[in-house]
Amino acid sequence: MTNDLFPLDHPAFVSHQLDRAAHLRFSDEKLFALEGKSDSRAYVLHRDSLVMIQEAVGPRGLLTIPEALKFGANPGTIFLGLRDGAAVFGMGIGAPAVEKLLTRDDVAVSELRGMAMQGVVPPDQLSAIAMAKSLVSWHQRHGFCANCGTRSAMAEGGWKRLCPSCKTEHFPRTDPVAIMLVEKGDKCLLGRQKQFPPGMYSCLAGFIEAAETIEDAVRREIFEEAGIRCTDVKYYMTQPWPYPSSLMIGCSARATTDAITIDHAELEDARWFDRDEAALMLKREHPGGLAGPHPFAIAHHLLGRWLQPA
Repeated sequence: MTNDLFPLDHPAFVSHQLDRAAHLRFSDEKLFALEGKSDSRAYVLHRDSLVMIQEAVGPRGLLTIPEALKFGANPGTIFLGLRDGAAVFGMGIGAPAVEKLLTRDDVAVSELRGMAMQGVVPPDQLSAIAMAKSLVSWHQRHGFCANCGTRSAMAEGGWKRLCPSCKTEHFPRTDPVAIMLVEKGDKCLLGRQKQFPPGMYSCLAGFIEAAETIEDAVRREIFEEAGIRCTDVKYYMTQPWPYPSSLMIGCSARATTDAITIDHAELEDARWFDRDEAALMLKREHPGGLAGPHPFAIAHHLLGRWLQPA
């Protein structure tokens, strides 16, 4: 499998080419003016899928505002930022409108993860699409004030919801997740969940809990899921993960025990792999048909970094 789309240390969603231009969020007048400009564009999201126009040169995900509205996108636009001076927005679209689009040959409504893995969506656009997906999903799931139950309203270009009754302000949240490559000598620990593709193994991961450090979360999750004690937790890099809105915090750790005790509520299997075997898994050349994580994901890069010569 080629890593050309996502070379080492460059997983999906991290190459950001937008100027968030946060100062523009506070002026409805300026945002309305930007929506009306001919060079403004929008990403239209439905659940985990992106609406794209099929053109002779390939699918196009950046739509003009009139195109998005013609397809039935919701009129409430989320201001993502500026790209080369032009405004980029995020828009949601309902199921009835999507059903109509699915009958057309000139439009595709395709699952984002698969398109990104296959290179259908340019890697330099993925971060902006992830932002749009996260915010569209947040607005769809947080339409009412958590304090008093009144329907809230979008504000500040989609980066806030405001309750008209109790005046509580609500902001998008990002859930931190620790994902870790645990090593012991020339072996690394990988596991698989039931929903993984057949033969795929990846790094273990888990949500960071309230009042917990990243280091404690790494140690706790590894012990809970695989029964392994570890130390020497080190930070690698982060990856925004819009499913629906998480931040994957990549770490490495050194195991101090060997015996694996699997929590089968979390994992289907977990085992130690040596460097040669892990390298074959990343290349999709393992004789047993085993595979590592896709270059799209930070787990692939954690493993790839571990395999680099010292």
